[in-house]
Amino acid sequence: MIGIIDYGMGNLYSVSKALERLEYDYFISENPEELQKAKGYILPGVGSFKDAMEALNNQGLTSFIQSEVKAGKPILGICLGMQLLYEESDENGLTSGLGLLAGRVARFKGVTESGERYKVPHMGWNVLDFQQSSPLLKQMDPGHVYFVHSYYATGTQQEEVIATSSYDVDVPAIVGKGHVFGTQFHPEKSSHLGMSILRNYANFVEEGGNRDE
Repeated sequence: MIGIIDYGMGNLYSVSKALERLEYDYFISENPEELQKAKGYILPGVGSFKDAMEALNNQGLTSFIQSEVKAGKPILGICLGMQLLYEESDENGLTSGLGLLAGRVARFKGVTESGERYKVPHMGWNVLDFQQSSPLLKQMDPGHVYFVHSYYATGTQQEEVIATSSYDVDVPAIVGKGHVFGTQFHPEKSSHLGMSILRNYANFVEEGGNRDE
């Protein structure tokens, strides 16, 4: 059973519908006591990093998530939810994150080193470049996924970057450390490849976080 964490800033409908299509059991809750019944979590998110962390803090979910992950339960952060896994972000002022992964979140510069401007946010389909094996990538080939974001993870640990996508810089698109995972794109909006990632994560949760690949 997967618990989708509701802190008021997540794309709950599309994520829940994707799990329904995959026929995996889930529930949505903002209550730590109820969420504790889950075998693993999905942390979706759209909007501002600072607002999201304020919501998590106010609902007692920050310490809950940190404690559950420390206890060994898997978590998958999606889009803003992935960014929240990091130590801090400079969006709307420097804000501390969950600190489950090393690195910080920064805004795309919007201009290349040669002075050419590019659009921010990074929006639309972009190809994944697999960097290493992962439970999320079982029986999968690289393909295109759907992004919508103005900020991305920087200063990441190389061994924690599972896949990248190029948008002026190499954007960490899938990240992972042990049983902590994140996707900068929206797997629930990324056709069969995205659904495969969600299926692999759900299987990982059901198997008790077994990292054998």
